[in-house]
Amino acid sequence: MRKKGARQGVLVMGSRLQIEGDESVMLRVTHSNIKSFTADVWFSLQSTVESVKEKLWKKCGTSVDSMSLELYDDTGKKTAVLGDNSRPLGFYSPLERYRLHVIDLDPSSVTSGGWLEDTSLVEKYQIPEERYDKLDGTYRKFKEKLAHQIPSGAENQISDSYMEDLCSNIKVGDRCQVEPGERRGVVKFIGRAENLGRGFWVGIQYDEPLGKHDGMVKGTRFFDCPPLHGAIVRPDKVKVGDYPERDPFEEDEI
Repeated sequence: MRKKGARQGVLVMGSRLQIEGDESVMLRVTHSNIKSFTADVWFSLQSTVESVKEKLWKKCGTSVDSMSLELYDDTGKKTAVLGDNSRPLGFYSPLERYRLHVIDLDPSSVTSGGWLEDTSLVEKYQIPEERYDKLDGTYRKFKEKLAHQIPSGAENQISDSYMEDLCSNIKVGDRCQVEPGERRGVVKFIGRAENLGRGFWVGIQYDEPLGKHDGMVKGTRFFDCPPLHGAIVRPDKVKVGDYPERDPFEEDEI
């Protein structure tokens, strides 16, 4: 149904002023180039199509001259092409919750190419190494400072059996939870990993992509798992027990 804005005085609805006698309708707006874009927008039925386009330009970035509008009903059927900029929106009989689809006709538009949604398509600035080395307060400088604070030979003070006792209750195949973060998964490896440091380590395949690798670390294959699901941690970070895989929709339930 059309929403008639006949009210006594002036009412504020969300961010929109409704004036007595003003007929308006809420439409779901989508965009041809920005698949993730969707918005519920109020429009006055007295506004011209050109005014509607100007309003949409501010929301989605498609210029008025490059914009074509299509109207779809609540079943997904196209009911009209808003081709006359001088006509009022009400001429095309939009009803509440109809969908107004924006088509960007400009191949060089800022919305084309998908980079507004996929940031991997955007060229990233990379600072030259020489300039980065001269900066203060960087993570590299922090690591260098930390390395100087660690006593020489501290790694050699760790024995080959470091934390071996904590592995006695952990078996490959056990369900587990890793702290911090309560990340759940399954144990895939228990043992020494000399290229990571002396002592014992536990390899984990997380249920979700919360890891750093696929079981290969520094050129050594410790176990197999999907990319970004693998981690190797010290045994004191691992709790084994009844830790079933979480339902991704569990937190959405009311």
